[in-house]
Amino acid sequence: MTICLDMMGGDYAPLEAVKGIQLYLSQTKSPASLLLTGDEQQLTSLINAHSIDPSSVSIIHAPQVIGMNEHPTKALKEKQQSSIAIGFHLLATGKADAFISAGNTGAMLVGALFSIKAIEGVLRPTISTVIPKENGGTGLLLDVGLNADCKPEHLNQFAVLGSLYAQHILGYDSPRVALLNIGEEEGKGNLLAQATYPLLKENTAINFVGNIEGRDVLSDGADVMVCEGFTGNIILKMAESIHTITERKQIKHEYFDRFDYENYGGTPVLGVSKPVVIGHGISHARAFSNMIALAEKMITAGLMEKMKASFEGKS
Repeated sequence: MTICLDMMGGDYAPLEAVKGIQLYLSQTKSPASLLLTGDEQQLTSLINAHSIDPSSVSIIHAPQVIGMNEHPTKALKEKQQSSIAIGFHLLATGKADAFISAGNTGAMLVGALFSIKAIEGVLRPTISTVIPKENGGTGLLLDVGLNADCKPEHLNQFAVLGSLYAQHILGYDSPRVALLNIGEEEGKGNLLAQATYPLLKENTAINFVGNIEGRDVLSDGADVMVCEGFTGNIILKMAESIHTITERKQIKHEYFDRFDYENYGGTPVLGVSKPVVIGHGISHARAFSNMIALAEKMITAGLMEKMKASFEGKS
Protein backbone atom coordinates (compact mmCIF):
# COMPACT_ATOMS: atom_id res chain seq x y z
CA MET A 1 0.00 0.00 0.00
CA THR A 2 1.43 3.34 -1.08
CA ILE A 3 0.03 6.71 -0.01
CA CYS A 4 1.16 9.98 -1.59
CA LEU A 5 1.23 13.22 0.38
CA ASP A 6 1.44 16.74 -0.99
CA MET A 7 3.93 18.17 1.50
CA MET A 8 3.68 21.78 0.31
CA GLY A 9 -0.07 22.32 0.64
CA GLY A 10 -1.52 24.12 3.65
CA ASP A 11 -0.72 27.17 5.73
CA TYR A 12 1.84 25.32 7.87
CA ALA A 13 3.49 23.19 5.20
CA PRO A 14 5.81 21.45 5.06
CA LEU A 15 6.64 21.44 8.80
CA GLU A 16 3.26 20.22 10.10
CA ALA A 17 3.04 17.61 7.34
CA VAL A 18 6.40 16.21 8.45
CA LYS A 19 5.27 16.23 12.09
CA GLY A 20 2.12 14.40 10.98
CA ILE A 21 4.19 11.70 9.31
CA GLN A 22 6.26 11.38 12.47
CA LEU A 23 3.07 10.97 14.53
CA TYR A 24 1.58 8.45 12.09
CA LEU A 25 4.74 6.31 12.07
CA SER A 26 4.88 6.33 15.87
CA GLN A 27 1.32 4.98 16.11
CA THR A 28 1.42 2.06 13.68
CA LYS A 29 3.44 -1.14 13.54
CA SER A 30 2.84 -1.74 9.84
CA PRO A 31 2.84 1.67 8.16
CA ALA A 32 1.98 2.24 4.54
CA SER A 33 4.73 3.27 2.14
CA LEU A 34 4.72 7.06 1.90
CA LEU A 35 5.54 9.09 -1.23
CA LEU A 36 6.18 12.75 -0.47
CA THR A 37 5.90 15.40 -3.19
CA GLY A 38 7.55 18.73 -2.55
CA ASP A 39 10.84 20.58 -2.32
CA GLU A 40 13.43 17.84 -1.83
CA GLN A 41 15.94 19.98 0.06
CA GLN A 42 13.38 21.27 2.56
CA LEU A 43 11.84 17.86 3.10
CA THR A 44 15.15 16.07 3.56
CA SER A 45 16.24 18.62 6.15
CA LEU A 46 12.95 18.36 8.10
CA ILE A 47 12.86 14.57 7.97
CA ASN A 48 16.37 14.41 9.39
CA ALA A 49 15.53 17.03 12.04
CA HIS A 50 12.54 14.98 13.23
CA SER A 51 14.46 11.69 13.27
CA ILE A 52 12.21 10.01 10.69
CA ASP A 53 13.72 6.87 9.22
CA PRO A 54 14.52 7.84 5.59
CA SER A 55 13.67 4.28 4.48
CA SER A 56 10.03 4.82 5.54
CA VAL A 57 9.46 7.62 3.03
CA SER A 58 10.35 8.44 -0.58
CA ILE A 59 10.67 12.04 -1.72
CA ILE A 60 9.55 13.03 -5.22
CA HIS A 61 10.96 16.46 -5.98
CA ALA A 62 8.34 19.04 -6.96
CA PRO A 63 9.85 22.47 -7.61
CA GLN A 64 6.50 24.26 -7.93
CA VAL A 65 3.69 24.99 -5.46
CA ILE A 66 0.07 25.85 -6.22
CA GLY A 67 -0.93 28.70 -3.92
CA MET A 68 -4.16 28.67 -1.94
CA ASN A 69 -5.65 31.54 -3.97
CA GLU A 70 -4.63 30.45 -7.45
CA HIS A 71 -7.22 29.50 -10.08
CA PRO A 72 -7.40 25.67 -9.89
CA THR A 73 -7.59 24.74 -13.57
CA LYS A 74 -5.09 27.36 -14.70
CA ALA A 75 -2.65 26.46 -11.93
CA LEU A 76 -2.74 22.73 -12.68
CA LYS A 77 -2.21 23.40 -16.38
CA GLU A 78 0.65 25.87 -15.89
CA LYS A 79 2.32 24.20 -12.91
CA GLN A 80 2.70 20.59 -13.98
CA GLN A 81 5.74 20.25 -11.72
CA SER A 82 3.79 21.31 -8.64
CA SER A 83 3.39 19.01 -5.64
CA ILE A 84 -0.33 18.58 -6.37
CA ALA A 85 0.06 17.89 -10.10
CA ILE A 86 2.84 15.35 -9.52
CA GLY A 87 0.79 13.70 -6.77
CA PHE A 88 -2.15 13.19 -9.11
CA HIS A 89 0.19 11.85 -11.80
CA LEU A 90 1.50 9.26 -9.34
CA LEU A 91 -2.06 8.32 -8.41
CA ALA A 92 -3.29 8.14 -12.01
CA THR A 93 -0.35 5.98 -13.14
CA GLY A 94 -0.74 3.50 -10.29
CA LYS A 95 2.44 4.46 -8.42
CA ALA A 96 0.29 5.55 -5.47
CA ASP A 97 -2.94 4.06 -4.11
CA ALA A 98 -4.20 7.29 -2.52
CA PHE A 99 -3.38 11.01 -2.54
CA ILE A 100 -3.64 13.51 0.33
CA SER A 101 -3.30 17.30 0.40
CA ALA A 102 -4.21 20.25 2.62
CA GLY A 103 -3.48 22.59 -0.27
CA ASN A 104 -5.67 24.42 -2.78
CA THR A 105 -9.08 22.72 -2.46
CA GLY A 106 -10.17 23.71 -5.96
CA ALA A 107 -7.00 22.25 -7.48
CA MET A 108 -7.55 19.02 -5.56
CA LEU A 109 -11.11 18.73 -6.82
CA VAL A 110 -10.18 19.56 -10.41
CA GLY A 111 -7.27 17.12 -10.23
CA ALA A 112 -9.50 14.38 -8.89
CA LEU A 113 -12.09 14.89 -11.63
CA PHE A 114 -9.68 15.13 -14.55
CA SER A 115 -6.75 12.93 -13.48
CA ILE A 116 -8.48 9.86 -12.12
CA LYS A 117 -12.07 10.52 -13.29
CA ALA A 118 -15.42 9.83 -11.68
CA ILE A 119 -16.59 6.26 -11.19
CA GLU A 120 -18.57 5.18 -14.25
CA GLY A 121 -22.23 5.88 -13.59
CA VAL A 122 -21.60 8.62 -11.01
CA LEU A 123 -23.09 11.90 -12.23
CA ARG A 124 -21.18 14.07 -9.77
CA PRO A 125 -18.63 13.22 -7.08
CA THR A 126 -19.32 14.66 -3.64
CA ILE A 127 -17.56 15.61 -0.42
CA SER A 128 -18.83 14.87 3.07
CA THR A 129 -18.12 15.77 6.67
CA VAL A 130 -18.32 13.78 9.87
CA ILE A 131 -20.95 15.03 12.34
CA PRO A 132 -20.45 14.26 16.07
CA LYS A 133 -23.72 13.01 17.55
CA GLU A 134 -24.81 13.96 21.05
CA ASN A 135 -25.01 10.27 22.05
CA GLY A 136 -21.36 9.66 21.17
CA GLY A 137 -21.98 8.27 17.71
CA THR A 138 -20.91 9.68 14.37
CA GLY A 139 -23.01 10.85 11.44
CA LEU A 140 -22.12 11.76 7.88
CA LEU A 141 -23.39 14.86 6.06
CA LEU A 142 -23.10 15.28 2.30
CA ASP A 143 -22.71 17.27 0.10
CA VAL A 144 -20.87 19.99 2.02
CA GLY A 145 -19.77 22.35 -0.70
CA LEU A 146 -18.65 20.67 -3.89
CA ASN A 147 -22.11 20.83 -5.49
CA ALA A 148 -23.95 23.99 -4.46
CA ASP A 149 -26.76 23.33 -6.95
CA CYS A 150 -28.07 19.82 -7.43
CA LYS A 151 -30.75 17.79 -9.16
CA PRO A 152 -32.72 15.04 -7.39
CA GLU A 153 -30.66 12.39 -9.21
CA HIS A 154 -27.49 13.82 -7.69
CA LEU A 155 -28.82 13.63 -4.14
CA ASN A 156 -30.01 10.08 -4.78
CA GLN A 157 -26.46 9.10 -5.74
CA PHE A 158 -24.95 10.99 -2.80
CA ALA A 159 -27.15 8.83 -0.57
CA VAL A 160 -25.63 5.66 -2.04
CA LEU A 161 -22.05 6.96 -1.80
CA GLY A 162 -22.58 8.18 1.76
CA SER A 163 -24.21 4.92 2.80
CA LEU A 164 -21.27 2.89 1.50
CA TYR A 165 -18.82 5.18 3.30
CA ALA A 166 -20.79 4.96 6.56
CA GLN A 167 -20.93 1.19 6.29
CA HIS A 168 -17.30 0.43 5.41
CA ILE A 169 -15.46 3.31 7.11
CA LEU A 170 -17.69 4.40 10.00
CA GLY A 171 -18.80 0.85 10.79
CA TYR A 172 -22.61 0.94 10.41
CA ASP A 173 -24.18 -2.36 9.31
CA SER A 174 -27.22 -0.71 7.72
CA PRO A 175 -26.76 3.07 7.80
CA ARG A 176 -29.98 5.05 8.18
CA VAL A 177 -30.18 7.58 5.36
CA ALA A 178 -32.29 10.74 5.71
CA LEU A 179 -33.03 13.77 3.56
CA LEU A 180 -32.34 17.10 5.27
CA ASN A 181 -35.53 19.12 5.05
CA ILE A 182 -37.67 21.78 6.74
CA GLY A 183 -40.20 19.24 7.99
CA GLU A 184 -40.44 15.54 8.71
CA GLU A 185 -43.54 14.82 6.62
CA GLU A 186 -43.31 13.51 3.08
CA GLY A 187 -44.06 16.32 0.63
CA LYS A 188 -42.31 19.00 2.67
CA GLY A 189 -39.58 21.27 1.41
CA ASN A 190 -38.59 23.07 -1.76
CA LEU A 191 -38.85 21.61 -5.26
CA LEU A 192 -35.52 19.80 -4.93
CA ALA A 193 -36.48 18.11 -1.66
CA GLN A 194 -39.95 17.19 -2.92
CA ALA A 195 -38.53 15.60 -6.07
CA THR A 196 -35.69 13.83 -4.23
CA TYR A 197 -37.85 12.16 -1.56
CA PRO A 198 -39.54 9.58 -3.86
CA LEU A 199 -36.19 8.65 -5.44
CA LEU A 200 -34.69 7.92 -2.03
CA LYS A 201 -37.84 6.08 -0.94
CA GLU A 202 -37.62 3.77 -3.96
CA ASN A 203 -33.84 3.28 -3.77
CA THR A 204 -33.25 -0.33 -2.67
CA ALA A 205 -29.51 0.28 -2.22
CA ILE A 206 -30.06 2.40 0.90
CA ASN A 207 -31.94 2.26 4.21
CA PHE A 208 -34.01 5.41 3.80
CA VAL A 209 -35.77 6.64 6.96
CA GLY A 210 -37.38 9.82 5.63
CA ASN A 211 -36.84 13.51 6.30
CA ILE A 212 -34.95 15.04 9.21
CA GLU A 213 -34.83 18.69 10.25
CA GLY A 214 -31.90 20.88 11.24
CA ARG A 215 -32.51 20.17 14.93
CA ASP A 216 -31.91 16.46 14.24
CA VAL A 217 -28.46 16.85 12.69
CA LEU A 218 -26.61 16.49 16.00
CA SER A 219 -29.00 13.90 17.43
CA ASP A 220 -29.43 10.26 16.45
CA GLY A 221 -32.10 10.71 13.78
CA ALA A 222 -29.95 9.29 10.97
CA ASP A 223 -26.46 8.05 10.15
CA VAL A 224 -26.21 9.63 6.68
CA MET A 225 -27.78 13.04 6.01
CA VAL A 226 -28.20 14.16 2.42
CA CYS A 227 -28.54 17.71 1.08
CA GLU A 228 -27.19 19.94 -1.68
CA GLY A 229 -23.78 21.55 -1.08
CA PHE A 230 -25.07 25.06 -0.36
CA THR A 231 -26.98 23.94 2.73
CA GLY A 232 -24.33 21.39 3.69
CA ASN A 233 -21.51 23.91 3.63
CA ILE A 234 -23.44 26.30 5.88
CA ILE A 235 -23.96 23.49 8.41
CA LEU A 236 -20.30 22.48 8.15
CA LYS A 237 -19.04 26.01 8.84
CA MET A 238 -21.48 26.41 11.72
CA ALA A 239 -20.28 23.12 13.22
CA GLU A 240 -16.67 24.27 12.94
CA SER A 241 -17.58 27.46 14.78
CA ILE A 242 -18.89 25.45 17.74
CA HIS A 243 -15.38 24.22 18.50
CA THR A 244 -13.89 27.69 17.95
CA ILE A 245 -16.38 29.34 20.32
CA THR A 246 -16.01 26.73 23.06
CA GLU A 247 -12.22 27.03 22.84
CA ARG A 248 -12.38 30.82 23.02
CA LYS A 249 -14.75 30.77 25.98
CA GLN A 250 -12.77 27.94 27.62
CA ILE A 251 -15.80 25.67 27.79
CA LYS A 252 -14.46 22.18 28.43
CA HIS A 253 -16.59 19.20 27.48
CA GLU A 254 -15.70 16.02 25.63
CA TYR A 255 -18.63 16.47 23.23
CA PHE A 256 -17.47 19.88 22.05
CA ASP A 257 -13.93 18.51 21.66
CA ARG A 258 -15.29 16.17 18.98
CA PHE A 259 -15.99 19.16 16.72
CA ASP A 260 -12.24 19.68 16.26
CA TYR A 261 -11.55 18.96 12.57
CA GLU A 262 -8.09 17.65 13.48
CA ASN A 263 -9.77 14.53 14.88
CA TYR A 264 -10.95 13.53 11.41
CA GLY A 265 -8.07 14.80 9.31
CA GLY A 266 -9.79 15.59 6.06
CA THR A 267 -12.69 14.81 3.79
CA PRO A 268 -12.57 12.17 1.05
CA VAL A 269 -13.84 12.88 -2.45
CA LEU A 270 -16.56 10.25 -2.90
CA GLY A 271 -17.43 9.03 -6.36
CA VAL A 272 -13.97 9.12 -7.95
CA SER A 273 -12.08 5.97 -8.84
CA LYS A 274 -9.25 6.23 -6.30
CA PRO A 275 -8.95 7.61 -2.74
CA VAL A 276 -8.38 11.36 -2.60
CA VAL A 277 -8.44 13.09 0.80
CA ILE A 278 -8.59 16.88 1.14
CA GLY A 279 -7.43 18.47 4.37
CA HIS A 280 -8.20 21.83 5.97
CA GLY A 281 -5.79 24.58 4.94
CA ILE A 282 -4.82 25.14 8.59
CA SER A 283 -4.08 21.46 9.24
CA HIS A 284 -1.54 20.59 11.90
CA ALA A 285 0.30 17.35 12.63
CA ARG A 286 -2.66 15.43 14.11
CA ALA A 287 -4.80 16.22 11.06
CA PHE A 288 -2.10 14.97 8.66
CA SER A 289 -1.65 11.79 10.69
CA ASN A 290 -5.40 11.15 10.66
CA MET A 291 -5.61 11.84 6.92
CA ILE A 292 -3.02 9.14 6.30
CA ALA A 293 -4.93 6.75 8.57
CA LEU A 294 -8.19 7.52 6.73
CA ALA A 295 -6.64 6.89 3.31
CA GLU A 296 -5.18 3.66 4.65
CA LYS A 297 -8.61 2.56 5.90
CA MET A 298 -10.26 3.39 2.58
CA ILE A 299 -7.69 1.30 0.70
CA THR A 300 -7.92 -1.63 3.11
CA ALA A 301 -11.73 -1.62 2.96
CA GLY A 302 -11.68 -1.57 -0.84
CA LEU A 303 -14.15 1.31 -0.65
CA MET A 304 -13.71 2.56 -4.21
CA GLU A 305 -14.13 -0.96 -5.60
CA LYS A 306 -17.37 -1.35 -3.62
CA MET A 307 -18.60 1.98 -4.97
CA LYS A 308 -17.73 0.94 -8.52
CA ALA A 309 -19.67 -2.29 -8.07
CA SER A 310 -22.68 -0.39 -6.77
CA PHE A 311 -22.82 1.80 -9.89
CA GLU A 312 -22.09 -0.84 -12.51
CA GLY A 313 -24.50 -0.60 -15.42
CA LYS A 314 -26.01 2.69 -14.20
CA SER A 315 -24.22 5.09 -16.52
